[in-house]
Amino acid sequence: MGPPWPVRRCYRHPVWDPGRGLCWEWGTRTFVMGIINATDDSFSGDGVADRLDEALALTRELVAAGVDIIDVGGASSRPGAEPTPLEEERRRAVGVIGAVRAELDRIGAELPISVDTTWADVAAPALDAGASVVNDITGFRLDPDMAPLVAERGAAAVIMHNQRGRPHTDLVADVIAGLEASLQICADAGIGTDRIVVDPGFGFGFGVSQNLEMMRRLPEFWSLELPVLIGTSRKSTIGAVTDTKPGDRLFGTASTIVAAICAGIDVVRVHDAAEMMQAVRMTDAIVRPAR
Repeated sequence: MGPPWPVRRCYRHPVWDPGRGLCWEWGTRTFVMGIINATDDSFSGDGVADRLDEALALTRELVAAGVDIIDVGGASSRPGAEPTPLEEERRRAVGVIGAVRAELDRIGAELPISVDTTWADVAAPALDAGASVVNDITGFRLDPDMAPLVAERGAAAVIMHNQRGRPHTDLVADVIAGLEASLQICADAGIGTDRIVVDPGFGFGFGVSQNLEMMRRLPEFWSLELPVLIGTSRKSTIGAVTDTKPGDRLFGTASTIVAAICAGIDVVRVHDAAEMMQAVRMTDAIVRPAR
């Protein structure tokens, strides 16, 4: 018998260009998205709203850890969070992205930046400020101007399925149906699948048992033949299982990342970059030895 993890994947496109002339070859290793929350109400307690010095220090930490992309968001997406006014989200996100882009250029780090937003009015100035990827937790299903903007700008995209407010039938079927709806929006706008990464939406409208089921069934998302991102870092399911607060979920998060890599996931989104990079590199060495 072979190893209990997949060693090959099928993709519609072998590489993804997240901007600035950088191409990622899928299947060769796990790519890491480091998080900068330009907010003051993040569930994870690591927001740096209006504190550019902290944002720049975190940028240098992420670069030193070896992440592949930095994700900046100006509004909290935690359950029950008060909606952030659009002007405030734009101010926070664009200010941090501009500062991070300048810092990356200063230290000679060729890293792309993604903007985590659901609104075209935030994404547009964020792309002007130095982002090249749009990470939308609604999969372009909220703002009808988002997909046309991404198409016009030639940006890459992370489209997530969000189950909040939607009834459940079968978990994977629900997620795939949602992602297929988002992919149709992308196709209608002229965004090629070579520019898309999909995210099944761990924690977005799912309970603990459903999130754990998602982790067990991750290989089923291969049917989309697209690279898959997972964002489990510090989330409440880990807290429920391990009885820990967000800042104490390091080992629980690492466990989910190891499991995701063994299931063939391509990108992991993390807070604790240095520690998670160890988990990623060690797991890749086991799962993808020939790579």
